[in-house]
Amino acid sequence: MKILVTGGAGFIGSAVIRHIISNTQDSVINLDKLTYAGNLESLISVSDNERYAFEQVDICDINELKHVFAEHKPDIVMHLAAESHVDRSIDGPDEFIQTNIVGTYNLLEATRDYWSTLPETRKQAFRFHHISTDEVYGDLEGTTDLFTETTPYAPSSPYSASKASSDHLVRAWHRTYGLPILVTNCSNNYGPYHFPEKLIPLVILNALDGKALPIYGKGNQIRDWLYVEDHARALYKVVTEGKVGETYNIGGHNEKQNIEVIKTICHILDELKPQKNGQPYESLITFVKDRPGHDLRYAIDASKIANELNWTPTETFGSGIRKTVEWYLSNMEWCSRVQDGSYQRERLGIN
Repeated sequence: MKILVTGGAGFIGSAVIRHIISNTQDSVINLDKLTYAGNLESLISVSDNERYAFEQVDICDINELKHVFAEHKPDIVMHLAAESHVDRSIDGPDEFIQTNIVGTYNLLEATRDYWSTLPETRKQAFRFHHISTDEVYGDLEGTTDLFTETTPYAPSSPYSASKASSDHLVRAWHRTYGLPILVTNCSNNYGPYHFPEKLIPLVILNALDGKALPIYGKGNQIRDWLYVEDHARALYKVVTEGKVGETYNIGGHNEKQNIEVIKTICHILDELKPQKNGQPYESLITFVKDRPGHDLRYAIDASKIANELNWTPTETFGSGIRKTVEWYLSNMEWCSRVQDGSYQRERLGIN
């Protein structure tokens, strides 16, 4: 098959592409605008493969999208392109509205235009897989409640509201036009190649630099952590084996308070790369004012994908977080290039 992956230079998108190229015989077209969070260095291991192609395209540009469909003729679309950082959405929501809502609309229309021209057998086999987040559900008050595929939407931030909007658009294009869609909502991802504005890589890199480790509020916010390579495997399974029109929640079965996550990272770093001053990394933890509308708890019921598609995560939080810390320690050059923007300057021919 030919699989068009939008946002393929991002954290999850690049993991999906590496999984497909390394574990299947499918071809991939990576469509990415290459914003600050898009990094083609995450795909060096597969970029020379004859089954991989790259198109630098903004999903808000419908004419360019139509050109990509006409040239590459994909059998599947996996839509991951999105603005995804909550703090950035609070400071400047406009880009989130444009990319996550308008961009998804343009992609749906370009897809529908292309899909309508396919022969009937290819039309029936075609899939549009929209990758979303558990943040569309809002937060959970109880300690035992879980998000299911039928949990009502109650987004709290401009980011989650824009993703909720895109989810609704995708389902509407299925209901109204018959476009064969699938939707997945995942919990917090972590792992190699994660952009360092997110919690886990930020903590690792700040700690190694001897900088403060800021925690919102009391650090008692609970998230379900999903190792990115487990997620990539789940996404491929959904798009190839899932039932059209269905939603599948993907979780890591690893609920942790933010403070617990940070302390775990500190303990691993104490073991693998102790501070020169002999102080434990926990001494760098500082508590800062909580952000507006901060959800307290996310937790996913992933029983549907387990029962129907036989997918479960292979990594525990303990094994996954250790792999993640070890990866960052072994790839500090990648980290420094991302942090100082040099990978972007080289991409643009600026040295």
